Amino acid sequence: MARLAGKVAVVTGASRGAGRGIARVLGEEGATVYVTGRSTRAGGSPTGRPETIEDTAGEVTARGGEGIPVRVDHTDDAQVRALFDRVRTDRGRLDLVVSNAWGGYERSVEFQPCPDLDPAHLDLMYTAGLRAHLLTAQRAAPLLTGTGGGLFVLTTWAVGARYHGHLYYDVIKTAINRIPVGLAAELAPAGVTAVAVSPGWMHTERMDLTPEEAARTESTEFVGHLLPPALSVLGCSSRSNAQHTRY
Repeated sequence: MARLAGKVAVVTGASRGAGRGIARVLGEEGATVYVTGRSTRAGGSPTGRPETIEDTAGEVTARGGEGIPVRVDHTDDAQVRALFDRVRTDRGRLDLVVSNAWGGYERSVEFQPCPDLDPAHLDLMYTAGLRAHLLTAQRAAPLLTGTGGGLFVLTTWAVGARYHGHLYYDVIKTAINRIPVGLAAELAPAGVTAVAVSPGWMHTERMDLTPEEAARTESTEFVGHLLPPALSVLGCSSRSNAQHTRY
């Protein structure tokens, strides 16, 4: 039996990459998945990629769930508010949010000395990364707490004590990793859990790998397989922040 039948999820940044893989798995488990992003069949992609939220939503439905594509620019607070207002109106509940939208790869994250970094890249990582995650958390929180017993997941990179090599990226990801610490504390009375998940080296659509390199990667669906069992065992008490790291 599908473990997430009757559950409602939002996966942001789900036109490609980890978001798309996670959405597929949730559909396989019977969830209703609101698939968000900026890449649509009608409007194209800001990065020129061919993948769209409609494609992902169709795959969710094909796997047994219900995929609902919603175009959302997660840097725009009004659009983020409208997304969760729609979920409330349509479904009246929200069990899972995967905050995955990230605009920091619209420019290559190359290992450059600090003096050579372009502040425009910092603005992109902040606005379409850290700020987008925070807005998603803020606007999803009332619906999650109203439902109770749900899960808020941020996809990130586990910085720890190791320096990434790109100062902007390192600082922004460190800040993102603090979000579930505060959320776990604030949402605990409603039994909502907040976690940060750090995938390993994934084989995404934009990667041009040799067969040997591809064999060392993990599927974009790998992280998604962690979520159904996690959501199914959540009770009425929130867990503290946690990170899953795979290297």
